[in-house]
Amino acid sequence: MIYNEEFETLPREALESLKLNRLKQVSERVYHTVGFYKKAFDEVGVRPEDIKSLDDLKRLPFTTKQDLRDNYPYGMFAVPMSRIVRVHASSGTTGKATVVGYTKRDIDVWAELMARCFAAAGLTSHDIIHNAYGYGLFTGGLGVHYGAEKLGASVIPISGGSTKRQIMLLQDFGPTVLCCTPSFALHLAKVGEEMGVDMRTLKLRIGIFGGEPWTDKMKAEIEKKLNLKALDIYGLSEVMGPGVAMECIEARNGMHIFEDSFIVETIDPKTGQTLSPGEKGEMVFTTLTKEAFPLIRYRTRDISQLIVEPCKCGRTSVRMSKISGRSDDMVIVRGVNVFPSQVEEVIMKVEGLEPHYQLIVERQGTLDTLEVQIEVSEKIFSDEIRKLQVMEKKLTKDIKDYLGVIAKVKLVEPNSLQRVEGKTQKVIDKRKI
Repeated sequence: MIYNEEFETLPREALESLKLNRLKQVSERVYHTVGFYKKAFDEVGVRPEDIKSLDDLKRLPFTTKQDLRDNYPYGMFAVPMSRIVRVHASSGTTGKATVVGYTKRDIDVWAELMARCFAAAGLTSHDIIHNAYGYGLFTGGLGVHYGAEKLGASVIPISGGSTKRQIMLLQDFGPTVLCCTPSFALHLAKVGEEMGVDMRTLKLRIGIFGGEPWTDKMKAEIEKKLNLKALDIYGLSEVMGPGVAMECIEARNGMHIFEDSFIVETIDPKTGQTLSPGEKGEMVFTTLTKEAFPLIRYRTRDISQLIVEPCKCGRTSVRMSKISGRSDDMVIVRGVNVFPSQVEEVIMKVEGLEPHYQLIVERQGTLDTLEVQIEVSEKIFSDEIRKLQVMEKKLTKDIKDYLGVIAKVKLVEPNSLQRVEGKTQKVIDKRKI
C-alpha cells in the first residue's frame, strides 16, 4: 500500500524539481537563521542564491556530528525555543549529547513519514503494533508511536526490557507487528522458547527492525523463529529519527528513501567526493522539510549504496542497501551508539588506569555483549584482587551511567594489550556482521 500518492509515486523529473525548490528554500533559511551555516557557507564562498541546480549541492559544506556537539545544546536550531515542542538527544563522544529540536509541524511530518514506512511494510489501521523501541530521549519509541497513530493502527507502548512481560503481552494482546532492534527480536524468541512458549503461534506477521547492524542470516533466523516477515527501517536521530528510509513488502530489496524530505548522496569517506549510484560509500543527508533542526549535507558515517532501478511497488524514490558498516570506529551495541572516546572519558577520571583500552564486542546467543579491557598501572595491578574487583565494579557502573550500555570491565596488566605502531586497537568487533 502507498500512503501518499502525491509524493511517493512522483515521476523522477517532478521529484527532482521539488527537491531543488526545497533545497533552495532550506539553504536560504539556514543561512539567515543559523550562525554556524552562515559562517560555513561564507567560508566556501557560496550563498543560497548560487544554488541553481541539484548538482550545486556539492558546493555546500558538510555538517558533522562534531559540529552538532560544538553548538550544544541549541546552537543549530533554526527557530526560537518558543516554537520547539519536543527535544530528543543522542549520546556523543565528549559527554555532550547531540540535541535535536522539533516544531509542531516537524512532529506532524515525522509522523506521516513513519506512517508511510508502515504502509510500505503492508500495515493498515487493522494492525496492532508492539513497540519495543526505547522511549525517552531516544527517537525510536516515540517515532514509531506517532507513526502508528497516524496510520490509525493500535500501538502497545511497551518500550525496551522486561522480556518475560513482553512475551506475556505478545500472547495476550495479540499484536500483528513487532518493532524493535533485531537482536532483541532474537532475544524474545530465545526467552520465549525457554518459557515453553511456541513463538511461531503468535499473531505476529510483520517485524520492522533497525537501530543496529544485522545480517541476512539474522533476518532469516528471526523469520523462522517468530514466523513473520522481517523488514529493514533506517533513520538516525540527527536527521529525524526512524522513518528516513523503509524496505517495502513487495520487493524487499533495499530501503526507499523519502526524497521529498531528504536528499541523499554517497561520498568517498576519505576524500568527500560524491560517488555514482551503485558505488558503496558514506551516506550523506540534507533535510528538506525540517523547521527546527535542518541539516545540510550531514555525514552519517554509515556505509551503504544507492539503488536507482525502478521498484515493483510503484514508488519512484531511490533505495539504499542495508548498512554494511561505519566509516568511523563507532560500534552499536543493542541499539546504543558506543564510541571509544566515551569510554576513554570514564577511564581518565580514575587514578591508576592507563590510557590503553579495548572495546571487544561479541554476540552471545542472540544478544550483543561488550567487554572493556583496560590496562592499569603496575602499582594497581600488584594490589590485592579485592581492590581490582571493586574498581571493576565501579567502572561497570560508571560506563552504564554514562553510555547507557552494560559492559563487562576487565582490568589487565600493563602492556598486555596488543599494540600497532605503539597504539592499541580500540575496537575489536567479533560479531559476524
